[in-house]
Amino acid sequence: MTATGSTLAAGRMVRIPGGEFLQGSPERMLDLLDEADQPFPRRWFADETPVVARTVAPFRIDQYPVTVGEFGRFVADTGYRTDAEERGFSLVYGAGGWVEQPGARWDAPGGPGRTVSGYEDHPVVHVSWGDANAYARWAGKRLPTEPEWEFAARGTGFRIWPWGDSWDAGNANTTEYHARSFTSYAAWQEWWAAECALHGALPRTTPVGAFSDRGDSPFGCADMAGNVYEWTSTLSHLYDDAVDCDPTVRMALGQYRVIRGGSWMNLRYQVRCAERMHGDPTGWASFAHGFRCAKDD
Repeated sequence: MTATGSTLAAGRMVRIPGGEFLQGSPERMLDLLDEADQPFPRRWFADETPVVARTVAPFRIDQYPVTVGEFGRFVADTGYRTDAEERGFSLVYGAGGWVEQPGARWDAPGGPGRTVSGYEDHPVVHVSWGDANAYARWAGKRLPTEPEWEFAARGTGFRIWPWGDSWDAGNANTTEYHARSFTSYAAWQEWWAAECALHGALPRTTPVGAFSDRGDSPFGCADMAGNVYEWTSTLSHLYDDAVDCDPTVRMALGQYRVIRGGSWMNLRYQVRCAERMHGDPTGWASFAHGFRCAKDD
């Protein structure tokens, strides 16, 4: 284990002073995405609009995502069994897409025989929304709300990524750190299929804080772009019901929970501070989903 997980991550929280900020993306951001070399249509990002004014009370948030080592201490202390353990499988993205991998769980991310030994300072994955809440209660914390998460990631001013408006592949654990930028989903799938053939369908996480300080938010929060998707407590909703968004987002409204930050398997425009994704909270987990905790100040 490196010092990152053992001495930096454990229990360290950042105080966020609270205040007013503008959540979401202006239309000019979607115009930029339309013009960029990226594979997703405008409607995919439309749930980030319009910009809405939010006020956040002071709170504290974990500086890093919860690590394998931290989650292991929770399990050892409580005997907790994750939803993936109860179901007997979890989701991994194989050469042909998402599959239910038998035996995949937080301590065997690729299935039986794939242990987390030596990865204790990496963010834990294969944790459902319920698992994340169970850990948070044990730790005397909670999951952050969506506005809290975005405020911690970007601060009071608009910025595309936690560090600013200029992309740098060396600032975050994304596909572009491991490989390159792709302008089509087919190209990304071709790359990932080759990776699976060489190494198997294993998460490409990095130790928490590996990209600090250069990739940190204005408040000093690490890994808020890439590495793992992060659960929030917020129910999926639109900032404006009239938004012309992707139909899959419409299906999630009022049922799923908002996920933030993107992950190691995403491109630059999917790990922006305003990017929203939505996850099924009824026990589903994957090899790219993790979380960090918050608490009232």
